[in-house]
Amino acid sequence: MGRKKSGSWPKGNKSDRGSKGQRGQHGVSSSNSPKDLRRTILEIFRRRPDKPLNHKQVSSALGVLNHDVKKLIMELMSELATKGKLEDIGRGKYLLMPEEVQATSGVIQITRFGRGFVMQEDGSEIKLSKGSTGSSFWGDTVEVEWSKIRGKAIPYVSKVTQRMRKLYVVTIEQVKDYAFGHPSDTRLHTNFFIPGRSLNGAIQGDKVLVELQSWESHDDAPLGHVVKVLGQEGDNDVEMHAILAEYGLPLEFPPEVEEEAKLFTPSSESSAGLDKKEIEKRRDMRDVLTMTIDPADAKDFDDALSLKKLKNGNIEVGIHIADVSYYVKPGSAIDTEAIGRATSVYLVDRTIPMLPEVLSNDLCSLRPKEDKFAFSSVFEMDEDANVINEWFGRTVIHSDRRFSYEDAQVRLETGEGDLADELALMFKLATKLREKRFENGGIDFNTEEVRFELDESGKPLRVVIKRMRESNKLIEDFMLLANVRVARFLAKVHPEKNTPTRTSIYRIHDNPDPEKLQALRVFVKRFGHDMPKPQKGNAEALIRDLLKATSGTPEEGTVKTMAIRTMAKAEYSSTNIGHYGLSFPYYTHFTSPIRRYPDVIVHRLLQNYLDGGKDADSSELDSRCHHSGIMEKRSSEAERASIKYKQVEFLTTRIGETFTGLVAGAIPRGLFVEIQENKCEGFVPKDALPNDHWVYDDKRIGFEGMRSGKLIALGDQVTVRVVSANLAKRQLEFEVLVD
Repeated sequence: MGRKKSGSWPKGNKSDRGSKGQRGQHGVSSSNSPKDLRRTILEIFRRRPDKPLNHKQVSSALGVLNHDVKKLIMELMSELATKGKLEDIGRGKYLLMPEEVQATSGVIQITRFGRGFVMQEDGSEIKLSKGSTGSSFWGDTVEVEWSKIRGKAIPYVSKVTQRMRKLYVVTIEQVKDYAFGHPSDTRLHTNFFIPGRSLNGAIQGDKVLVELQSWESHDDAPLGHVVKVLGQEGDNDVEMHAILAEYGLPLEFPPEVEEEAKLFTPSSESSAGLDKKEIEKRRDMRDVLTMTIDPADAKDFDDALSLKKLKNGNIEVGIHIADVSYYVKPGSAIDTEAIGRATSVYLVDRTIPMLPEVLSNDLCSLRPKEDKFAFSSVFEMDEDANVINEWFGRTVIHSDRRFSYEDAQVRLETGEGDLADELALMFKLATKLREKRFENGGIDFNTEEVRFELDESGKPLRVVIKRMRESNKLIEDFMLLANVRVARFLAKVHPEKNTPTRTSIYRIHDNPDPEKLQALRVFVKRFGHDMPKPQKGNAEALIRDLLKATSGTPEEGTVKTMAIRTMAKAEYSSTNIGHYGLSFPYYTHFTSPIRRYPDVIVHRLLQNYLDGGKDADSSELDSRCHHSGIMEKRSSEAERASIKYKQVEFLTTRIGETFTGLVAGAIPRGLFVEIQENKCEGFVPKDALPNDHWVYDDKRIGFEGMRSGKLIALGDQVTVRVVSANLAKRQLEFEVLVD
């Protein structure tokens, strides 16, 4: 469900109209005492102390439709004005008196022009004028108070209660015996002042980590102290390290983790590296044909597939996952660090692993021709991919063959090469699994990925567009199968009621926001697609049907992008609501414990429940889920920042060249255009559009020329010229040429 926009007020239920003593959203009824009602009225005003309200708006906010209660509210508002609680500003409207405004807190966002927006816990927003953001940076948690100016309550940041980050990445600009630090993060709206004694050896053009020393007044620059010099701006390693620091992500493991990692002995190519007593406790599947299929440049292999034809004609498929939880014990230094990191980070040219290399690339990696411990989901399936029997538990496996996606794809396409028949059989089963998922409402959101070919210094030589092929889908479909069946087992789903009886971690995905669906409906209309009006009961099918209708059309990519924006973000939770996008009532993450900490937790839960252990603590799980969600977002943002940097770097040598692009977005200041051949995205300022008087159209997400009547909007193909490439800000600027 989407939250209500700031300043919108809930409407009452029409079926309640005229009923006496009906109860509204806030428990208001004709039987409430005037004292309680006065308090409730003031609470409504305190939510938006800068907004004038009349009795109809207050009644609506309280869900009141009864005429007598509305009349009472009007009388009480007048009474509160005579007592100095509200100010009567005429025409039946009132404003909360400044002294009645209570301090509140929230997370602040600050525009490049200095205006602020504080998001409160209830979803409402407080707007701050320029100069009222105090000593806060974008993302800080702040306390907001109100001052009385000409009788009106004006909000301002009175205190920063928690900084979003401890260190800031800035580029040094030296001026005599002091310097200014220009933040890499464009969301930070002001520069640092750094005295000469605080430069710590930094020189002109260095990227450094700065610690905030003090910030006495909004009118002054924040005082910074250099704690680490990363190196000269433009150097590849410096820029990648700066991106990690910018998003508060670790670059190195702490000494205590490194020391603990030394206790692990790297594996050999035989079973000698595995504990024989532990092998005896496990299901031995080393004699079953097993293979891995991963990217050609993969260093860790956390999943493998096994295949075995059974005497009854069915097929046994094993999904084997690295048994990280066997090596990483709760309370260890490695586990504590993994909890903090929560995920591996994938930048353009490097991986920052969640686990030390001896685990991620060796002991826990299901490398070919080596015996390895795994946590497995083994399924007996018929030829239509129906699961006849399932088994979960710890195993010892031996990967017979490592395939790259490209190697596997050749065999699927040609039917030639070693294990081609086995791959074909698995792909047949995977295809049936996928067809069932789509029949049940699953949505295909596969999009193109951008990868760079780099030289030895990290300079981008060319852009490679990666698309989902059959070999990728084969792996994805079996990983989804394992995640779904493990989720149902963990929850101990009641077979008749389809309800869980055990606590677990789920990967959940909420239904689309009806308001966003309506906006999507308006948008696709311009492409000639009549999307039904969103209503209760049809919302789940709207996006799926729309994507089917636009499949293979020129606007397919644009519509898919808009549909993704309409969707909620997937997250982790111990409260299951299902996964809308995949159309699974139960879903979890089980298949990537080397790079995702929630998967490690799922492995531990699975073993606990297999052993008949007690139910898990949901509050502890939710705490882990919340933190993992935060780190997942940071990791994604850092990855996008590294891609953006390489895109800008790639086009620095192509200033003045023209390309065909698609409009990827629009704001009142201009358009975002993505070049089709290399997926590099740049900004087209409004004044860089062809000669006309252009007016922004927020409904059609674009600009309309008042003289020509031409519309340039989301999804349109345009010709652009590269005007500039700013590496420091990771920004490309284009201009649109006349067709």
